Amino acid sequence: MRGQMSYRSGNPSLNSRTFQNLKRPSGGHLLRDDVMTIQGTVDKTGISLALLIFAGYFAYVPDGFMFMIIGGLGGFIVAIITIFKKTWAPITVPLYAILEGLLLGSISYMYGQMYEGIVLNAIILTVSILVSLLLVYKSGYIKVTENFKLGVAAATGGIALVYLFSIFGGFFGINISFLDPNNGSLMSIGASLFIVIIASLNLVMDFDFIEKGAEKGVPKYMEWFGAFGLLVTLVWLYLEILRLLSKLNSRK
Repeated sequence: MRGQMSYRSGNPSLNSRTFQNLKRPSGGHLLRDDVMTIQGTVDKTGISLALLIFAGYFAYVPDGFMFMIIGGLGGFIVAIITIFKKTWAPITVPLYAILEGLLLGSISYMYGQMYEGIVLNAIILTVSILVSLLLVYKSGYIKVTENFKLGVAAATGGIALVYLFSIFGGFFGINISFLDPNNGSLMSIGASLFIVIIASLNLVMDFDFIEKGAEKGVPKYMEWFGAFGLLVTLVWLYLEILRLLSKLNSRK
């Protein structure tokens, strides 16, 4: 039980079973160049982000609803494949990055038309949070204890349930008002701020998870899977920051 808990992550793509039953290279032994490293994961994350940004720029156009559908549905399907077929990560993760770029680009254009400068501000805040938390994590100021992991994982699961209820409730005319990006009430802003904080803390969980994976010496393709986990969290964080900024702008 303790071994599983040490690899807990709030990110649904990075959980206690991720490092179980991983396929090894033929021969059954991992060489020094065949294992996951932190630097390798950083490189793969950089490539993935570059693909996401390029696709997002391409989809930042009027009438980008089709990009939103393709990116949203396609990204979800590819994400599920990646989670269950980790060995495919070197192929599926770049594809996931492109699809999520299409989704974010089309959504960003919609927000950009409502409030000038909101997209750039959301990008700056997302990058700032990523860099700040990475520095704080590396400095040791944040201790990723088991209670910390349990708390973030529980909060993330609760938020996921709210999202699911919102999606299925929408088919029956049931709307969760505090998720509305045009709802500038203090309660709604507070809810968005809480979600942004939880999404940010998931980045810390992801850093720790990747570091543990590198220490464990898992196969090289897990670098792409580690990049995938970070990408999932960053996409979530960016979208929630956009929602929060939209609510704040609606009060003006």
